[in-house]
Amino acid sequence: MLIEFRPVADAEILALVTAQQRELREADGGLDGQTTSTRDDICYLVVVVAGRAVACGGLQELDRATGELKRMYVRPAHRGRGIGRQLLAALEELAFQRGYETLCLETGTYLPAAITLYTSCGYEPIPVYGEYVDNPYSVCFGKRLPVAA
Repeated sequence: MLIEFRPVADAEILALVTAQQRELREADGGLDGQTTSTRDDICYLVVVVAGRAVACGGLQELDRATGELKRMYVRPAHRGRGIGRQLLAALEELAFQRGYETLCLETGTYLPAAITLYTSCGYEPIPVYGEYVDNPYSVCFGKRLPVAA
């Protein structure tokens, strides 16, 4: 398994984000309303297994001290192997290297596996923020990162 940076325009990033968004729409009954496009201001990491991108996650700056995790996704055939946990750790390390003090994220109430992953990795519930405020299915989490010595 390899975790590597990929540019936003990478075809495998687009395929993973499209699959993630499709799965979200199916899980929430089509109420999510998110788009399937990638954004230039998100830095993506991809997990590669046997030469194929099987998972992705992004980091976006909210402000100088806060990063937001975006587009966390593991292909269904690769779930249950700890890939999401390793990707999350790599994204946290990237956030730390970029000087963020806090990471936050939004997920859906209809994604209990995601909520379990985040809470088991030290994320705590925070108030719903930003574009998620009016979505009744949104739940948000935050985590303080270690301070550099």
